[in-house]
Amino acid sequence: MARVKICGITNWTDAKAAMDAGADALGFNFYAKSPRKISISHAREIIRHMPKHVSAVGVFVNAPETEVLRTASAVRLNVIQLHGDESPRTVKRLSRHLPVIKAFRVGAGFRTKHLQKYGDAAAFLLDGFDTKARGGTGKTFRWRIANQAKQFGPIILAGGLKKENVAAAIHEVQPFAVDVCSGVEAAPRKKDAKKLQGLMAAVRETHGERK
Repeated sequence: MARVKICGITNWTDAKAAMDAGADALGFNFYAKSPRKISISHAREIIRHMPKHVSAVGVFVNAPETEVLRTASAVRLNVIQLHGDESPRTVKRLSRHLPVIKAFRVGAGFRTKHLQKYGDAAAFLLDGFDTKARGGTGKTFRWRIANQAKQFGPIILAGGLKKENVAAAIHEVQPFAVDVCSGVEAAPRKKDAKKLQGLMAAVRETHGERK
């Protein structure tokens, strides 16, 4: 069964709703320009109440490596996600401390062979491209590109996923995980519990499971 990461968590109510629905990982955005940015102190308070089987993923965009590691230590992240233009060397250095997910926005000039340079990444997250935002845009891309990318490592599929299309995405790509943000929101910074439950039900039904 594909794992599910719910990204853009900003409060405990949403974190609990996501975990109650069955999320495997929660994403916390430390990018200053993100509408879903969370402070270190607030993230730490949420993460310390999370059960160990749910992973805490920190999202960073072109942040200095020292800042990434300092934040990861302060809030006790399990995984680092790099959503900017970070180099293979940066991924390699940070992967000595924690598993690193390297994210890529799939636009017109994207080539899957570019992933080959990032051999130290634990997984690759493929997201829809937007000129104004690094993620959480609700934009999809051609999923066959994700299938092509699987030769380079585990794929986390993101970009415009919601209960109405997540089953089709999983059937087509068979990803390691799916990453959902805007598709389970009532508004930025506020998740919708019914959308979370609907999404997870669709994921489980894809694998012939019921809860």
